[in-house]
Amino acid sequence: MYGNGIKAYQKTDVITADPKRLVIMCYEEAIRSLKVAKGKYLSGEYEAKAKAIQKAQDIITELLCALDFEKGGRIAKNLEALYNYMMRRILAADVNADVKGLDEVAGMLQELRDAWQEVFYGNREAVPKVTPQLSEPGTGKVPSPMYG
Repeated sequence: MYGNGIKAYQKTDVITADPKRLVIMCYEEAIRSLKVAKGKYLSGEYEAKAKAIQKAQDIITELLCALDFEKGGRIAKNLEALYNYMMRRILAADVNADVKGLDEVAGMLQELRDAWQEVFYGNREAVPKVTPQLSEPGTGKVPSPMYG
């Protein structure tokens, strides 16, 4: 009964979210899905693990498709390479039953989420390693490679 209300609320949250918030939400859900996949693998729930991995891959694919290479330039190209690496790493982790690979990708997504949160809203808890890649050389400006 309450599950339907929560799902309706979440759907409304997605529909009404600004594009920047949607990017953050995508990262958060992909991270959550990878953590679920790891837990399901460790508990032997392989069908649920596969569903969680597929959800994370779907989200990363959406992030990849949303890149704006005209506005994002080098940043969009770097993100494209990262997202493609993440997809390969998730696949390898799944095939080789390597939960460390899922942890690696979740960590990368957390760093990106934190970096974009800083760019979009000016707040984050920790400085991620990807920060130097966020500004265009010599400009100090941070163009958004997603959603214009």
